[in-house]
Amino acid sequence: MTDEMDIQATMRKIGAAARAASAELAYASAERKAEALNAAADALWARRAEILQANEKDMAFGEEKGLSAAMLDRLKLDESRIRAMADGVRAVAAQDDPVGAVMAEWDMPSGLHIRRVRTPLGVIGVVYESRPNVTADAGALCLKAGNAVILRGGSESFHSSGAIHACLVEGLRAGELPVAAIQLVPTRDRAAVQEMLTMVEHIDVIVPRGGKGLVGLVQREARVPVFAHLEGIVHIYIDKAADPVKALDVVLNAKTRRTGICGAAECLLIHKDAMSTIGQGLIRALIDAGVEVRGDETLQSLQNVSAAGEEDWGREYLDKIIAARVVADVDAAIAHIRRYGSQHTDCVITEDDAVAKRFFERLDSAILMRNASTQFADGGEFGMGAEIGIATGKMHARGPVGAEQLTSFKYLVEGDGTVRG
Repeated sequence: MTDEMDIQATMRKIGAAARAASAELAYASAERKAEALNAAADALWARRAEILQANEKDMAFGEEKGLSAAMLDRLKLDESRIRAMADGVRAVAAQDDPVGAVMAEWDMPSGLHIRRVRTPLGVIGVVYESRPNVTADAGALCLKAGNAVILRGGSESFHSSGAIHACLVEGLRAGELPVAAIQLVPTRDRAAVQEMLTMVEHIDVIVPRGGKGLVGLVQREARVPVFAHLEGIVHIYIDKAADPVKALDVVLNAKTRRTGICGAAECLLIHKDAMSTIGQGLIRALIDAGVEVRGDETLQSLQNVSAAGEEDWGREYLDKIIAARVVADVDAAIAHIRRYGSQHTDCVITEDDAVAKRFFERLDSAILMRNASTQFADGGEFGMGAEIGIATGKMHARGPVGAEQLTSFKYLVEGDGTVRG
C-alpha cells in the first residue's frame, strides 16, 4: 500500500471503525473486558512460536538497517519477554476497572447530588518505534479503560506487532467485544502516521512512544491532542552523604541493566566531596562494566575517561555511554538538571533527608527517586500492570500512563424535580 489516497481511505475506514467500537466499549462490563484480556494473554503464550518466528524477520530487517545493539535489544523477543508481556496483560486484567469509578461525590444546598466519575477518552492513537511489546501493553491498557485504539508500530517491529495483534484480536472475540477495538495499521508507510495526526473526527488523543525525531514530529504536526515525552534524559546525583554500596548498586543497574530504555541513566552528577570516597570507584566500576564515561575537566584526570563536550549534557544515548560531571552541591545538581533535563526521571543518592527533600521539592520531573534505580521508571513497576508510555507534559496525564490515566471524567447530577430559583 503506497498510494497516498489508498492510505487516506484506509486510515479513515480504520478511524470510523474505531469510533464505532469505542461507543460499545464505553459501557462494556468489567467482566467482558477482563475475559478478553485474559484470553489475549493465553494466546500470547500459546502462539509464542509464531511470535518468535515473526520477530526473527524483524531482527533481520533491523540488522540490515544497521540498528545499534541497544536498539536491537529493544526489538528482540524471547520466551521470557513474551511471558512478561502475557503477565503484564493479565496484571491489567486483574486491576480494578477504572470506568465508572466515582472520583468525588457531594450534595449541594439546592438539593442536587453530584458525582464525578471516570469515563473513557474514546479513541487513542499510539505511534511507536521498535519495541513490539508496546503492541500488547497499549492494546491492553486502552481496552481496560474502555477505549478503542489504533496502533501504528515501527517499521522494524512490523511482523512482531502483527503476530501480537492477532493474539489481542483473539482475546476480543473471546470476550465478545468488537474486533475493531484494537486495530493495527497495516502498512510501514509513514504517510499513515501523518494521516493519524490529523484525524480529529476519529482520534481523541495521540500517544507517541519512540525517539526524539518521532515524538518531535508528532508534537509539531498533530492536530489531535498529544500525551508525550520527548526524551528520557535521566540524571543521578551522588550526594556527599550517599551510601557507597547503594550508590554503586543503583548507578550500575540504572545504566547497564538495559541501556536502550527511557529509564536508563544518561548523566551522573557527583558532589565534589564524594569524589574520593565514592566517585572514583564508581567511575572505575562503570568503565569495567564496558560503559564509556564522558567526563568534565575534573573527571578527565581519571584513567580511560574521555572528554565530554557541550553536546553530551542533555543527551539521550540509549547506549553504553554516560556523561559525568562533578558539582559543588545539591543546588548545583538541581541547576544542571533544570538546564539539561527532560523532566522524565531523576534520582538522588543520599542518606541526608534534608538533601532528598530539597531535590524532591525543587525539581519538577514526572518521576523523582531516592536511592533507587531509575530503571524502575516503568508502569509495571509502579503497580499499573503495564504502561502506554511516560508522559512528561503537565496536562491530564503525567509519569507512567496506565489504564486510569487513559480516562477522563464526567459529572452525573441528580435531583428530585429540583429547579433553580
